[in-house]
Amino acid sequence: MKASEFVSVLAKKFPSKKGSDRYEDIANSLGISSSTVRNWAKSDAPLEAYQIANALSKARDTAVADAQYHTIKPVVEFYPIDVATSRQGKKYELLPQPKDCNDSQAGLRKELAERNGLYIFYDSRGRALYAGKAKLQSLWKEMNLAYNRTRGEVQAITLVEHPTRKQLFKPAYEQARQPSPTNLQLHDLAFYFSAYWIADGMIDDLEALLVRGFANDLLNKKMEKFEHLRS
Repeated sequence: MKASEFVSVLAKKFPSKKGSDRYEDIANSLGISSSTVRNWAKSDAPLEAYQIANALSKARDTAVADAQYHTIKPVVEFYPIDVATSRQGKKYELLPQPKDCNDSQAGLRKELAERNGLYIFYDSRGRALYAGKAKLQSLWKEMNLAYNRTRGEVQAITLVEHPTRKQLFKPAYEQARQPSPTNLQLHDLAFYFSAYWIADGMIDDLEALLVRGFANDLLNKKMEKFEHLRS
């Protein structure tokens, strides 16, 4: 095969983004220099078997390195929740509305809205409460859904229900109120959150690792399975 033909086929397999250098993109994908790719593109000489073998070997090493070093990218960790009502006023959100955000919060909202991955909620002591994934929708949308979700007995603690309407206070020795199980939502419990941008193919397995590894600490009801071990 001619070197130029090899590069032509590679260009179809590794399409470039608009405005980028196609030779540079091919070189990055294969883990070789862009000058080598450019020289091949101009050459009608046949490629030697060892040259193709070297390209395959470097492409494999590049793919492995990419998986090892770019699978997990932290977006934010132990960020304090600044709870606010949604635009429609029907639920709570982790951060204020855009018009009320400071520059840092606005940037964080935007980043979470553009990424998929994993998130963790923590209580006031910084202990993990709940871990979840955002695969089919953004971290921002999925995190806010989880923040408002009622999950029955998993998030039930014993509390006393006190009156909230206008009325005179009566001490408990005059009007006893019995402690009873009360279902709570994450917005009643969570004070901090972390979020991680995860490569799509690893989201399920890494969520399973978190949930299974800390099964006795998290409030997750579902015991996740490792996606790649399913028959």
